[in-house]
Amino acid sequence: MRLDLTILAPYLGFLGQGALLTAVICLLSLAGAVVLGMLVAIARTSATGWIRRLAFAYVDLFRNIPFIVQLFFFYYGLPEIGIYIDAITTGVIALSIAGGAYASDAIRSGILAIDNGILEAAEVSGLSKRVTFTRIVLPIALRTSVRPLGSVLINMILTSSILSTITVNELTGQAKIVASDTFRPFEVYAVLLIVYAALTYLVSLGIAGLHRRLNRDLASEAV
Repeated sequence: MRLDLTILAPYLGFLGQGALLTAVICLLSLAGAVVLGMLVAIARTSATGWIRRLAFAYVDLFRNIPFIVQLFFFYYGLPEIGIYIDAITTGVIALSIAGGAYASDAIRSGILAIDNGILEAAEVSGLSKRVTFTRIVLPIALRTSVRPLGSVLINMILTSSILSTITVNELTGQAKIVASDTFRPFEVYAVLLIVYAALTYLVSLGIAGLHRRLNRDLASEAV
């Protein structure tokens, strides 16, 4: 068989639409995962035992169930009890919930890593615990958690390919259609491999740059 990538030229726009949908889904899911991760991280550092146990149960549950099972539960299972959600929204919700379990670990680690001297200075300044947490602790934790949250985003990009199983025509879904139209799956999926590799590499570079930019003052203080 002779490799012929020119057969994909008419489908570049079609594949581009899938890539754009992948980006939108992943960005929305990341936003949802970060919000959920913050709430769970706060719950996991709570002094109230049942709240802490509930947060740990959520993390253990969604980190130990295959994502495709979670996805099928939301898309195929919920309609059985009268809850109907369209495929794209289901994908965003499923990725947000699954990603939130990992995001909570990253944010919690950022919270626990904060220097006690910062907390003591805030207490001496007369700041309430709520203000200290929302204005000092959480912003610092999020800033220092950029790299692990970036890993959550990269994992979402890769995992989003599973959404094609529930009729979401993101990048992988579009590629499946092109492969069936052209009868050239080798070329189609070879290009798909390259696109995913390039996409995740560029995201990792962007995350590294953002981390350096947000934390350069901390680095200078350490010096």
